[in-house]
Amino acid sequence: MIEIAVYVEGGGNTAGQKAELRQGFDALFMKERSKAREKRGSLRFVCCGGRQQAYDAFINSLAVNPTTINALLVDSETAIGPVPADTAKDAGVRVTHLRQKEGVGVRGQGDGWELSDDLAERVHLMVQCMEAWIVADSAALEAFYRPNFKEDKLPKRPNLEEESKPDIYSKLEKATEVTQREKSSKGKYGKIKHASKLLAMIDPEKIAKRCPRFSIFRQWLIESIDS
Repeated sequence: MIEIAVYVEGGGNTAGQKAELRQGFDALFMKERSKAREKRGSLRFVCCGGRQQAYDAFINSLAVNPTTINALLVDSETAIGPVPADTAKDAGVRVTHLRQKEGVGVRGQGDGWELSDDLAERVHLMVQCMEAWIVADSAALEAFYRPNFKEDKLPKRPNLEEESKPDIYSKLEKATEVTQREKSSKGKYGKIKHASKLLAMIDPEKIAKRCPRFSIFRQWLIESIDS
């Protein structure tokens, strides 16, 4: 029986906030979770709050739960090179990014994490942040925030992994800052307030078209379930 545990960055500081975000991930990866159940296995997402907490939980589970297929899913935070033509080589690109001790751009310090090459395929990135996935589906955003949602303010790049994290946040906030629904004002995007609900609404196929490493992560899940 295959058991997969994905340790995820995000979810805030409380158990309730982490549970809400986990429910969003469960909905987004519903097909993969159903596939795991069909094989009498399981796929669970563990939302850990901060990125260091996610890394620590991942490393701990490798030691404590060695029969589980443990994985790490965090933001890249800053730019990372494009996916190689041979997508299998991207695992090395991802761990190299997280091993860096020196930061770039607005990020003054890298993670400097100790990740061995044999763990590379289990380390995955939301590039450059989870919100890249969210803005990939403008229709879901409009359905959530309407009326007055400003779709034209969202990033236009075909490849959202090329959009910086500050720009994604800025454009998402501009698209949502004057929104309201019925008599209840949602206001501009807030990760804790809105992310879990939006993850449950967005179309994974739309994310896959604009976020290459989402496709890589999803394919890894399917291959792991089938292994």
